[in-house]
Amino acid sequence: MAHQDQTISRATDKRLPAYLRLRDDLAARVARGDWAPDVALPSENQLTAETGLSVGTVRKAMQMLVDEGLLERRQGSGTFLRKRAFDATLFRFFAMGTDSKTIPQSRLVARAVTSAPPRVAAVLGTGDCIRIERLRSQSDTVLLAEEIWLPRVRFDGIETMPEANIGPLLYPLYLDRFNVFIASAVDDVSFAPAPAAIAARLGIPADAPAAVIERTAFTADGTAVEWRVAHGPSDRFRYRSRLG
Repeated sequence: MAHQDQTISRATDKRLPAYLRLRDDLAARVARGDWAPDVALPSENQLTAETGLSVGTVRKAMQMLVDEGLLERRQGSGTFLRKRAFDATLFRFFAMGTDSKTIPQSRLVARAVTSAPPRVAAVLGTGDCIRIERLRSQSDTVLLAEEIWLPRVRFDGIETMPEANIGPLLYPLYLDRFNVFIASAVDDVSFAPAPAAIAARLGIPADAPAAVIERTAFTADGTAVEWRVAHGPSDRFRYRSRLG
């Protein structure tokens, strides 16, 4: 929750430059769902009239949100929310062969409304959650076994949606069906012996080492709205970082 508190304090701190306060106010409005995915945000001139700030200040705040990936400019159409699909980026950690540009297949294993364990409840700010289990595969090879936790108040009904309506990428679904815009995510990677049930799904021996990726996803105002843990075979784990 500290992430959210920091954002709120920034938005109300009058010592900050006006463009930063406006940036935070617009991000908060995005998080509240003030604009639908395919509805243009107010123009810079409209925001100037609405806020009483200069065009330059408004333009700087808008450009920050574009640079941060929250918004995108469409030539001749205006500025819109940028639909995020980076739940696919978990696969950057794994060797995927010649089909690395394709979106892996998704198969739901289980969905239920249930109480979150204390650790997850502390991250999401509630224990009243929806738990989703799914497998991600490529060419009939399972790459990831995922456990996803969502606050029920934000995603009520996702547990009963037809699987055909969900698709392989969740973040566009969150925006289109639940008006929840994922603005950022933090991944923590470690290695641990795979629990028996996870090992069976991955097709590896029980207690074999597995890569473990824990992700927390946030809305534009810093509210955590998804926690997930993904297990993948350690022998397929790859990570490259380019410096300079």
